[in-house]
Amino acid sequence: MVDLTSNFAGILSPNPFWLASAPPANSGEQIMRAFDAGWGGAVWKTLGDPIINVTSRFGGLDYRGSKVIGFNNLELITDRPIEVNLKEIYEVKKRYPRHAVIASLMVETRDEWQDLIKRCVDAGADGLELNFGCPHGMCERGMGSAVGAEPTACEEITRWAVEFSSIPVIVKLTPNISDINEPAEAAVRGGAHALSLINTIKSIIGVDLKTATPLPAVGGASTNGGYCGPAVRPIALHMVGQLGQNPAVNIPISGIGGVETWHDALEFIFLGASNVQVCTAVMHYGYRIVEDLIEGTENFMRENGYQTIDQMIGKAVPNYSDWGNLNLNHELIAKIDADKCIGCQLCHTACWDGAHQCIHLADDTRVPIIDEAECVGCNLCQIVCPVEGCISMVPVDNGKPRVSWNDYQQARSEGRDLPAGKHTSQTNF
Repeated sequence: MVDLTSNFAGILSPNPFWLASAPPANSGEQIMRAFDAGWGGAVWKTLGDPIINVTSRFGGLDYRGSKVIGFNNLELITDRPIEVNLKEIYEVKKRYPRHAVIASLMVETRDEWQDLIKRCVDAGADGLELNFGCPHGMCERGMGSAVGAEPTACEEITRWAVEFSSIPVIVKLTPNISDINEPAEAAVRGGAHALSLINTIKSIIGVDLKTATPLPAVGGASTNGGYCGPAVRPIALHMVGQLGQNPAVNIPISGIGGVETWHDALEFIFLGASNVQVCTAVMHYGYRIVEDLIEGTENFMRENGYQTIDQMIGKAVPNYSDWGNLNLNHELIAKIDADKCIGCQLCHTACWDGAHQCIHLADDTRVPIIDEAECVGCNLCQIVCPVEGCISMVPVDNGKPRVSWNDYQQARSEGRDLPAGKHTSQTNF
């Protein structure tokens, strides 16, 4: 038996899959349908002084037939009266007491924070998410990512929220910053009970070359929006992993950014997230994708001996290291399965034009030949090969001990030599 029950900073939910604060969590009716579909929790679309939004609002980036690999939006916080939202929060929580209902908030002054937090607590919200991440529209008014990019402001407002709130406070971080650790540590100093990241990335999704207008166009003009979807997942994983290995960030993390499948979700959890939030995939495919998240996670847990979500949190963190700690004597070479090769020779082109010139063409066959003595194991040929399993990267037992760049630097400072791998030498350092 496996148990998907999630305890996130004291907030319980049937599973670790929550809707992120966005259009899919804009109303009580939507969130109740999501809970019926299987979602464990939802972060309400951000409350604050209601906004008049623009049209168009959304833009999509397709790549080689893959629909909406990236998504851009200009939409801001709720455009519905706060009283209506609070009434719906109360009704949803009353009908779904086992599910997590989180109020996302964004206002300006201390008094406004105090008032809105009290009203959300009274409405029955299980937690608060402070939106310090919105990268457009609100940051120009001194809110959103304007707060998230300034550690002092992040710490101060977090401290206010913790003072005013009797329920857990989650700080949502902006990725539009050089070091995610700075605002994260500021939120921890402010007393935050948890973090969520990433919010969307400042972006322009494209340009209409006929009208010379950035997209999405709003009456012949546009502005930067927030980038999300599968294309941002690697960035989000990096930032979650950074916080997962930071001992100063000792509070739960909610991972956000391009989650579409159970595998995506578990990548975040393995890098230190306690749960995940989903937005763009729901906008693309609907609430029912949670069925895959639940079923796939349960199957993985059964097949790999996990009983609870907590057992998987941070499993990959010990293997996430600085470059200077990596083993320079680890050696791989590429191998081509001639029976699977279709003779497209893309690997040859990629290797000669974009890598290390170690793949050659044969005179009597279209199957390329790898010069193993020159192969650096860069993986490019495997990446461009259109046939799954045709090219594999095979470890080489070169008999050399594990040696890192940091080891070389230490040995050099002590006047010692270390054994070098095929593509390194003492002179490299």
